[in-house]
Amino acid sequence: MKHSETFTITVPDHLNGQRIDAILPILHPNLSRSQAQKLIKSGDVLLNSEVPRPRDSVTTDDVITLTIEETVEEAPIQAERIALDILFEDEDLMIINKPAGMVVHPGAGNNQSTLANALLHHCPALADLERAGIVHRLDKETSGLLVIAKNAETEEALIEQFKERTPTRIYHALVIGELIAGRTIDAPIGRNPYRRKHMWVTETDEEGNNDGKEAITHIRVQDRFRAHTLIEARLETGRTHQIRVHMQHINYPIVGDSDYGARLKLPKKFGQHAENVLRGFKRQALHAFAIGITHPRTGEELYFEQAYPNDMATLIDAIREESIEYEQNN
Repeated sequence: MKHSETFTITVPDHLNGQRIDAILPILHPNLSRSQAQKLIKSGDVLLNSEVPRPRDSVTTDDVITLTIEETVEEAPIQAERIALDILFEDEDLMIINKPAGMVVHPGAGNNQSTLANALLHHCPALADLERAGIVHRLDKETSGLLVIAKNAETEEALIEQFKERTPTRIYHALVIGELIAGRTIDAPIGRNPYRRKHMWVTETDEEGNNDGKEAITHIRVQDRFRAHTLIEARLETGRTHQIRVHMQHINYPIVGDSDYGARLKLPKKFGQHAENVLRGFKRQALHAFAIGITHPRTGEELYFEQAYPNDMATLIDAIREESIEYEQNN
């Protein structure tokens, strides 16, 4: 498990004019110069609240903010009797439907009632695998389908499939705004240096460098309403918060997304029922609708779809009905 610690350092007079990558090992002796350069490039170093380049020089009384992640030994995951919605299971793998609100793997502040806790109760042998058989993730408030490996051979094979981008991963989301047509979003994603738990689309500098990782999302319009759009998002890559970040990037944020969303803004004469449902929806309207993989042992092509959970189905129905009523009356 990763634990981060942040240090705030004021540049002393005797280091005035020197490069920031050269002085960091002096100010923090546990760092080498190469480590300092990596931290700068990853956005873990701020100079007067701005992201510097390794070669930038510092001035007396400049303020450096340095965030260092350290690996902390994880406590064993405890098995808990928590019901699982299993769509498919054999001796090698499971396909499960994760409810919104469930954390996938224990972390800071979430050591109990996670999917991993439930999996270990259902299948104790998963304790021998590094992440309890979890080979890909969903955010806490995202519902839908996940693949779980039940042995080391399957785990390795599935991880390789995801690395090769062969699985089918289809999400549905309700976004703010009327998206006219589908598109492919090809925009690299990296960690936001100003909000450590958030991601953002990274920019290419004047020298053609970009510290973000390749991120590609294919968008199709499923249904269009007068102030919202129901989309299908097919992942080609699997970056953290990828769909949420990409939809914010093109100015069609996902409804209910507290991190990458937008303030509730409704058109004139918007129906009261639909407004009430919207205001009461307290998570991102994002659902992992379909998953397709090749079975590592049998070679069979497995494909599953999962209908929306009740809260998201109610939301979409309310938005659709409001749009129909408006068109009929105007």
